[in-house]
Order: sequence, then C-alpha cells, then structure tokens
Amino acid sequence: MSAPGVDAARVLADLRELRNRTADERGAQRLCWTDGWLNARAFLEELLAELNLEIERDEAGNLWALLEGRDSGAPALALGSHLDSVPDGGWLDGALGVMAAVGVLRAHAQADTPPARSLAVVDWADEEGARFGRSLFGSSAFSGSLDPAALDGLADEAGMSIARVLSEHGVDVARAPECAARRDGIGQYLELHIEQGPRMDAEGTPVAVVAGCVGIERLRFEFTGQASHAGTTPMAMRRDAALAAAEAALAVERVPIAHGGVATTGELRLTPGIATAVAGEAVLSVDLRHENALDLAGMLAGVRAAAHAVAAARDCEVNEHPVWRIDPTPFDPGLVDLARAACADAVGSGHEITSGALHDAAEVARVLPAAMLFAPSTAGISHAVGEDTPEADLALAIETFGALANRVLEA
Repeated sequence: MSAPGVDAARVLADLRELRNRTADERGAQRLCWTDGWLNARAFLEELLAELNLEIERDEAGNLWALLEGRDSGAPALALGSHLDSVPDGGWLDGALGVMAAVGVLRAHAQADTPPARSLAVVDWADEEGARFGRSLFGSSAFSGSLDPAALDGLADEAGMSIARVLSEHGVDVARAPECAARRDGIGQYLELHIEQGPRMDAEGTPVAVVAGCVGIERLRFEFTGQASHAGTTPMAMRRDAALAAAEAALAVERVPIAHGGVATTGELRLTPGIATAVAGEAVLSVDLRHENALDLAGMLAGVRAAAHAVAAARDCEVNEHPVWRIDPTPFDPGLVDLARAACADAVGSGHEITSGALHDAAEVARVLPAAMLFAPSTAGISHAVGEDTPEADLALAIETFGALANRVLEA
C-alpha cells in the first residue's frame, strides 16, 4: 500500500491566498488576537471544511482538526505550526507549517484508504508573542510550562491586558493549561518551518533536519543613577544611567567571544529620555542564546558580572528582572533519524542544523517526541516583508515533510 504524496502546488497556492487575504504592502498582518489573525484562521477553517473535518479550539485558543486513521485507538500524529505573525511580518513564517500540515491531511483524506493512525493538524495560538511579549503561548499551555500567574500585568501598547483581550476570544487565561489533557491522544509531533537565518541559503541547502532548538535566557537590567541638568552637571559628577547601560550593552556583545552563541541587546529605554538631561534611569533588555546549557549559563554569569561592574564604576545601582527562559531542546533521536532519511531520499543527504529561533516544537518536545524540517530563507530575511524562499525549495520541503509524516505513520 503506497503512501500518498502531498500536492505541493496546492499548498503553495494556499499560502499565496493566505497572503492575499492577510497582508499589505508592509508585509503580513496576522498579529495574534486581532482581525488579521482571525481572517487567517477563517481561511484555514475553509480548507479544513473542504475535507469534512471537525474543528475544535482548546482552552488556550489552539485550533485542532483530526483525520481518523484505521487504528483510531492508537495515538495520533500531530502536524502544525502557527498562523500568527509579527506586525509587518513575512508570508511564510509559521504559515508554511500550517498549510503543509493541511496538505498532508488532504493527501490522506483523498487517498483510497485512511492513514494507519489518525492525523491531527494544529494551529498554535500566539507563537510570536508580539502583542504581549509572551512567546509560545498556546504550545506552552499544551506542554504545561505556562504559568497563568506570570501573565498578570501584561498589556499591549494600548494598555489592554492580556486577560481581557484573550477573554474576548473565548480564552480564560487561568484555564489555558487545561488544554494539556489533549496530550493523551497524541503520539508524536512534526513541524515544517523556514530557517529564518542565512545558513541554508548560503550553503545551497534546500531542506534540512532540525536537531533541536537553542536555549534562551532573556532578562532586563534596570540601571538607576541620578537625573540632572545636561548643562550644569560636571562630567566627573554625573551618575549617568544611560552610559552604564550602554557600557553594559558593549560588554554583552563581547560575551559570545568566550562561549559562542549569540547575545542581543534589542531594547534600551531612558528616563527622562530628553536631550537636555542626564538619564537617571535606563532599562536594557538582553537576549542570550546557545545550544549548550553550560555555555548558556556561562554567558548569563558573564552578563550579570559585567552589568554590576559597570554600574559600580559609574556610581549607579542595577536590578535584574528575568523575563523568560528555556533550556536547549534536542529533538527526539528516533524522529530525527526518520527526518534524516526523508531528506536523504529527497536531496541525497540529511543536512542537520540547530535552530537559533524558538518554535512551538520546542515546547511540545518537553512532553512528546517531536522533530522539525527547515526550508531555507532567502538571504536569511524573516519577520519582514522581504521574507521569501525559492518556490522549488518550498515545494521540495513540503514534499519531504509529507514523506516524513508517512515514515512516522509507518514506523
């Protein structure tokens, strides 16, 4: 009994239609919990309705559909990603994985016989965390790592609380972790995504196995000095929080020299934040990423030491506030082996890569066997209107993803 192949051309057509419905000249406008995201989900529901699949939303707002297999009592294979985007985002980020998952279900739904086991498609809610700053919301509720109490106080730029906004979409934040009960019916999880970085494009790799995701330490330093007049405060008498933060940022940049990995200071806010005053307060965000837990811990220790040293040298105080963290996440060895074999069949080799970005699969991998495939990103551009992948590479990745799903079903 031959396993059905995915119609990659149809998946690409679905992706283009999604772009037509939810993007403008600035890029994708699928920010979670907004009308653009709802429009994207409405299109997804249309595609699932074509297959006569029942759609369910769990307590965290994740959307599910199930295609029954011949052994309906066996754990299902789940496939998915996320439809939400950052503001002015790319057309493929997340959406590729969701539409490819629908393509796999479509192939089996239209085949002469059902799949050996049930297939589920999932669109995880709020992977990006772009509106409230809490990434991987739906998948972390599924994995059990979401603490609703930690969301207290989160609000968007308009001052609307996360609890209020989610309640308008039928999600009670306190009950979101109840969606973890759905884990009992799922055996494995697979995800297709674009790399979002330049390595595959530079190496000419059309599809790759993802060995795992890096660990992340994200924190915020608040430097407190003394606000004072820019013209009347002598240089030697200043307690400049802005310069303390700036010096700390340069120290953060040097941390990967000893440990590898990457370190980013993507946010710096000054108070009072005017040209005529020495800054009395400065808030500096730091994002550290490494695939090795010991090196990641070393990076964190180095950053902390540097922040306290520069604060003391400039007669400032510094307080540290953790924002979010996740350990390095290797994917299931058995599934990675199957992914390597699928890639080898497609392109002659099973090129492996560790993801520098986080994905829903990293949360799912806490509790279930999980694996990913990557398609390249042209020039490494993502989270921007210029995000793209050559059509031939997209088609190959979609077909390889379908072949991987078939291997897992047959294993």
